[in-house]
Amino acid sequence: MLRMIAALFLLVTPLGAEEIVLGLSRDEVAITANFNGSEVMIFGAIKRDAPAPEGGPLEVIITLAGPLEPVLVRRKERILGIWVNTDAVEVDAAPSFYAVATSSPMRDVLTSVEDLRYGISIPRVIRSVGAPDTVQNSETFTEALIRIRAGSQLYQILDSEVDIEEETLFRGQITLPAALTEGEYTAHIYITRDGVVIDDYVTGIAVYKAGLERWLYEMSRNQPFLYGLMSLAIAISAGWLASAAFRIFLR
Repeated sequence: MLRMIAALFLLVTPLGAEEIVLGLSRDEVAITANFNGSEVMIFGAIKRDAPAPEGGPLEVIITLAGPLEPVLVRRKERILGIWVNTDAVEVDAAPSFYAVATSSPMRDVLTSVEDLRYGISIPRVIRSVGAPDTVQNSETFTEALIRIRAGSQLYQILDSEVDIEEETLFRGQITLPAALTEGEYTAHIYITRDGVVIDDYVTGIAVYKAGLERWLYEMSRNQPFLYGLMSLAIAISAGWLASAAFRIFLR
């Protein structure tokens, strides 16, 4: 009986299996009034019960994703010299931030079949079920969303930015821009050989507003009337100060 259990265990957990042991430089990011971005170091090691298997080299993929949100993407066209919105497609779910870092170029790290299975690359992580029948070339709306957010550093492709030592230790660094959405960010690490995922690990990073940012955010949600009065008072005060400074300058 014990021999049968041991044999079943070996079938489920093969010798030489490789597993991820992970660490983070930080597990939370506070957005304050003077927040201008941050950096997250993701590092870890590969745990083995036997020598590394033969075959292709070990590769590492690290992704960091912000909260998913629906996005309305509009197409503008110039009509009679004026740019107007013509078509619109709602992307069902797109991460507010997404970075994918690899130890080698993506084409060498992951096959297209595995990318389809796990949803790792930027186009695969965006869910767009369909578009109205009146909209032509609907896939260009997703491409435009990726292009715009990449220009703002909200979507990042970091090829060959993950360092691996002795096929055991790895580390990668992802820079978070200033324009972050509050919420739970998901760090996902994959290890691959010959383009096939052999293990993955998931952990979270909390991104939240703090200090003055948190106070203003809570007031705008819980006490909108007072928030409006305060905003109006600040606007009036700023206008009066600007007018007074202008009069002094003209003297």
